Amino acid sequence: MTTNSLSTLLKKYNLHPRKGLGQNFLADPFHLAKIVEAAELTPADTVIEVGPGPGTLTRLLAKSAGQVIAIELDANMVNLLNNELGHLSNLTIIQGDVLQTQPVDLISTTDSEMKSKIPYKVVANLPYYITSAVLRHLLEATPRPERLVLTVQKEVAQRIVAGPGKMSLLAVSIQFYGQPTLVHRIPAGAFYPPPKVDSAVVRIDTYPEPPIKVINIDDFFRVVKAGFGQKRKQLKNAMAAGLHTPMEEIIVAMEHANLDPTRRAETLSLEEWGWLVEAMQNVI
Repeated sequence: MTTNSLSTLLKKYNLHPRKGLGQNFLADPFHLAKIVEAAELTPADTVIEVGPGPGTLTRLLAKSAGQVIAIELDANMVNLLNNELGHLSNLTIIQGDVLQTQPVDLISTTDSEMKSKIPYKVVANLPYYITSAVLRHLLEATPRPERLVLTVQKEVAQRIVAGPGKMSLLAVSIQFYGQPTLVHRIPAGAFYPPPKVDSAVVRIDTYPEPPIKVINIDDFFRVVKAGFGQKRKQLKNAMAAGLHTPMEEIIVAMEHANLDPTRRAETLSLEEWGWLVEAMQNVI
């Protein structure tokens, strides 16, 4: 599908991309194929597509996967999808908000015990304004997807895959659950309408268990959020302020974890965050 044919399709239903929903639809066949390729789909795969819009990617997913479940917030787009793609036997179209839905509840099976054991992948061209929220929702789901292939703002993609020295709260939050890879860049002109910035495709292969041992996940992220709360400050200062804890106790914990208290949050590796949280168990 080209941009012109997508425009024609939308006009057929008297629809226009809604800025308030972050609707920038990818129409370029080359870039759509790259997304599907990154997902490495087989006929045995179940795929949840978040925000299919007019279905440009949905068509390709349905050709490669055994089952595709497309969840779309916009009722008008749901109507279009039902009319244009409703004949596909391996496609289920659901109107709903992914942030208010557990992924496992979307999977079609009458056996509730079996439902929770079906592996699934997520593919999505995410609106920029909900990227972080959707990522957190999906990665904290039980069970979580075995792989996510997401089109996001290029700058966000670069933050997700960053290593120590350029780490962010977003990077730590994602790398705790999976291994991210930037697999493809998409220019703004490939979308209809074109956004103001370029995009990139990120693949996240989730871990069966986090790569670091954490006693309490909530405590882990409370410490990490405190560390990044004042990113221009030395870690000892940011942690003391964010956790409302005497700096002396922070310094002792950091030294116990063999970390220099004058370092900044973006320099710590995931493993070092694990050491720090473990050293702070009696403080937090």
